[in-house]
Amino acid sequence: MQFLRTLATAGLLTLANLAATPALAADGLVAVKSPHTAAETMNRLEAQVKQRGLNVFARIDHAAGAAKVGKTLRPTELLIFGNPQGGTPLMECAQGAGIDLPLKALVWEDAQAQVWLGYNDPAWLAQRHGAAACPVVPNLQKALAGIAEAVTAK
Repeated sequence: MQFLRTLATAGLLTLANLAATPALAADGLVAVKSPHTAAETMNRLEAQVKQRGLNVFARIDHAAGAAKVGKTLRPTELLIFGNPQGGTPLMECAQGAGIDLPLKALVWEDAQAQVWLGYNDPAWLAQRHGAAACPVVPNLQKALAGIAEAVTAK
C-alpha cells in the first residue's frame, strides 16, 4: 500500500488509471481485454506487428516452458518485437532504457478465462529511466495502443 501512496504522490498513479486496470496500474502495465482466445490473440499480435514493419525477435510460450518442468500454467505467451526507429530515440534520451527494449507484449488468460494483452506503457518506461520528457514517448504510446486496438478488435 505504501508503494501505491508513493506512486500517487509522485503523480504516477491516479484514480482514473486505478479504475481502468486496478491490479495492473501501479506497475506501468497497460492491459487490454481480448475477446479472442489466448492463441488467437497472440497470433493476431504477431501478424499485426509484422504488418507494421516491426521485427519479431522472439515468441516465448511460458505455459510450454512450465509443462517441461511438470508445472501447469494457463496460456501465457510473450512477444518481443521492435524497430530501431522507435527504440533508438528513447535510448538517446536515456541509454539505460535499453534494458527495457526491444518492446514486449504479453498475452495471458486469467483465472476467470479472460484473455488479456499487456505491455509496458512507454511513459512509465521513460519515467523509470529519468526521461519523462522524451519526445518519442507519445509516438510509442500511439503505436502500441494502435497495435493493441487492432489485435483485440472483434
